Amino acid sequence: MAFGNTQIIPYSPVPPPSSSSSRSTQQFTYEVFLSFRGEDTRYGFTDHLYQALISHGIHTFRDDDELEGGGVIASDLQKDIEESKIFVIILSPNYPRWCLDELVVISQRQRLILPIFYHVDPSDVRKQTGSYEQAFVDHEKEANEEKMEKIQK
Repeated sequence: MAFGNTQIIPYSPVPPPSSSSSRSTQQFTYEVFLSFRGEDTRYGFTDHLYQALISHGIHTFRDDDELEGGGVIASDLQKDIEESKIFVIILSPNYPRWCLDELVVISQRQRLILPIFYHVDPSDVRKQTGSYEQAFVDHEKEANEEKMEKIQK
């Protein structure tokens, strides 16, 4: 099925029987995990995407609680990340530094990550410019401080 330049591919949550890798046999609680900045997209784009996924029978995780800014990713959220098969990252203008921490945890899972650039130029993320420049600087600085603390202990 195609709409303009967009092609819709039917989704089946059941893996093909010929697949024999251990990852394909792993049982996931969620088929899709949505990572987003609440104030930017929660009641607009993300909510519409979430409803569309649910209406098509795709079990989707959406954090309904606002995370504390600058806090450590909660163990419950880490568990939800571990139990998710596909990650949709909605990169918006105010996607904050602590969401980058979440993105690091997600990227360590070696699973499918689908970025959505919502009112963001993809080159700003790739080149770490625009609204993402300070977020990346802060993220790197904090990561270096954490490494130094571990070394000093």
